[in-house]
Amino acid sequence: MDDSSIIDLYLVRDQTALTCTVAKYGTRLRSLAENILDDYQSAQECENDTYWQAWRSIPPHEPRTYFFSFLAKITRHLALDCCRRRNRLKRSAQLESLTVELEECIPSGHDTAQMVDGILLGETITRYLRKLPEEQRNVFLRRYWYLESIEDVAKRFGFSTSKVKSMLFRSRNGLRAYLEKEGYLE
Repeated sequence: MDDSSIIDLYLVRDQTALTCTVAKYGTRLRSLAENILDDYQSAQECENDTYWQAWRSIPPHEPRTYFFSFLAKITRHLALDCCRRRNRLKRSAQLESLTVELEECIPSGHDTAQMVDGILLGETITRYLRKLPEEQRNVFLRRYWYLESIEDVAKRFGFSTSKVKSMLFRSRNGLRAYLEKEGYLE
C-alpha cells in the first residue's frame, strides 16, 4: 500500500493504518531505534510509541510525501529521549564518539545567541547536505542521523571502512568550511 493510502486510513481513524505502517516500515524504524539504544527491547518500545504518536499526530499532519521521514523523526526523538533517561549521569559511548566527530564543525549551543540561531543553523546544514553528491550525503546521513556504525555504513554501500571514514572526514571538513563561510564559525 502506498503512503498516501495509509495516510487516508489514519485520517478516517481506521486501525488498519497501524497494521500497514508496521508492515511497511516496522523493521526500519526498529533498526533506527536499535542503532541509538543498542537494546532490542527498548527499540521495540520506541517503535510502538512511534505508532502511537503517529496516530495522535495524523491529523492534523498529513505527511503523504514524507511519511517515512515523519515516522523516523518521531522514532529518533523517542530513542534519544530513552537514551538520555538511561544515561542521565553518563553519556553513551556511541553518542559521545559521534559528538566528538561533529563538534569541530558545528558551533556550541551553549551561547544564547547561537541557541536562537538554531533553526537557521539547521537550514544551513540542510543546504550544505543538498549540495553534496547523493552518495556522500547518504553516507553522512546514515552516520549522523541514523547513527549507524562506520562498519554498517560501509556494508550498506559496499565500501571499505577506510573509504567511509574518508568520506565522513571530507564531509565534516566541507561542513566546517561552509559554516565558516555562512558566518557560524570563525
